[in-house]
Amino acid sequence: MLSSLPEAGKITRLLLSNFEIAIDNKNSGGKMSAVITGVEPGSLAAKKQIRAGDTLLKINGHEIEDVLDYRFYIAEKSVEALFSTGGKTKTVKFKKQEYEDLGLDFETYLMDEKRNCRNNCIFCFIDQLPKNMRETLYFKDDDARLSFLMGNYITLTNLKERDVERIIEMHISPVNISVHTTNPDLRVKMMRNKNAGKALDIIPRLAAAGIKINCQLVLCPGINDGAELERSLRELSALYPSVENIAAVPIGLTDHREGLFELNPYSEKEALSVVRIIENFEEAFFKKNGTRLAFAADEFYLKAGLQIHDAEFYEDMDQLENGVGLIALLQSEFNSALKLNEVEKLDVPRKISIATGVAAKPFIDKLALSAQNSIAGLDCRVYSIINDFFGQLINVAGLVTGNDLISQLEGKELGEELLIPSVMLRSEGDVFLDDVSVADVEKRLKIKVKPVANDGFELLSAMTGLEV
Repeated sequence: MLSSLPEAGKITRLLLSNFEIAIDNKNSGGKMSAVITGVEPGSLAAKKQIRAGDTLLKINGHEIEDVLDYRFYIAEKSVEALFSTGGKTKTVKFKKQEYEDLGLDFETYLMDEKRNCRNNCIFCFIDQLPKNMRETLYFKDDDARLSFLMGNYITLTNLKERDVERIIEMHISPVNISVHTTNPDLRVKMMRNKNAGKALDIIPRLAAAGIKINCQLVLCPGINDGAELERSLRELSALYPSVENIAAVPIGLTDHREGLFELNPYSEKEALSVVRIIENFEEAFFKKNGTRLAFAADEFYLKAGLQIHDAEFYEDMDQLENGVGLIALLQSEFNSALKLNEVEKLDVPRKISIATGVAAKPFIDKLALSAQNSIAGLDCRVYSIINDFFGQLINVAGLVTGNDLISQLEGKELGEELLIPSVMLRSEGDVFLDDVSVADVEKRLKIKVKPVANDGFELLSAMTGLEV
């Protein structure tokens, strides 16, 4: 299912959903212990009688702050670990294969205090959230360790010199960086942090050390696009191949911007200008290096009224989480699924419905029509959900809430099953952003609701009720 289109708010939501897994103790403050929550049966640790509830203190004399420390220091063939168990400490020596794991699971990914964002960005989506949502959604994460562990994007502004040295020493790679602009003065103004410009100096240091870097540019009309976008592309591309890719995504604006910096959404003309700048860059860079390096998010193409490129255009699809190539990938997979499908007519006619965001509806309509034309007995209706919760400028599927689904689909002809993109829900859960559950929606709409991943094969299977 089309997860959503690439809006800054969508990206923020995804990161926060992932981050909820790791911040169960975010209000505890201070250093947290490396508490062991599980030991893999038959592992090296199990053979040494290490148990859940024990605490890992040091490895080869190094204190363990987080999973990165753990992974880095157990890489040696000889490991001496200090544990705390039952109020007493004990030293355990392990002889192992290089990079062999000890078999330990921990309480959290981050075993010390979580690092929140020190910026006050003019486009921050979290500042635009409605009141009274769950607390974890208001936490602004900017932790370099989560960039590696969970794919989060960081701004570099709260890194200390020791943090930079640690990334280089451990060769933590890739690092995902929210750059926004390579103009130091403009970055300070956009992020409203006096250190935002100086933090840009870290990027060439990481590149020189061979750290792979993924870059994100959240673009605001008339601020960091135009000539500033050309500058950012030029200066970041100079660090290729360490800079592996650059994604440009449009700002996301909700209806909850009272007292915030005045910003406007992209118009069709402005979006077209962004796409042309990036495509001109892509063409020149591809001729020289065999890769396009930078890509405009799908939403820029839709806003500009342009056709999305084929999947091959997006090369390795490295920026899917930023909404780059999502539509092309889903289209490609869905077409392949239809070609492999051998069922020309369903034994039992099937009527279903699909709910998605306003921006994605025309595309999902085409997929549904192609499936119905290929498979007799399939009746599929597509409904776009207007975002009353965040505001109608937010038109991506990933930010649709349960209450908006209910209010706009009650009384509609939905058939026997309603398909929704799985990214409408919390990571690994069945609850929408407004804390309405899938079960709540099923009860109110009196229909089975099936979350579907952003996968063309899975979508066709869900539509037909058949294995594809």
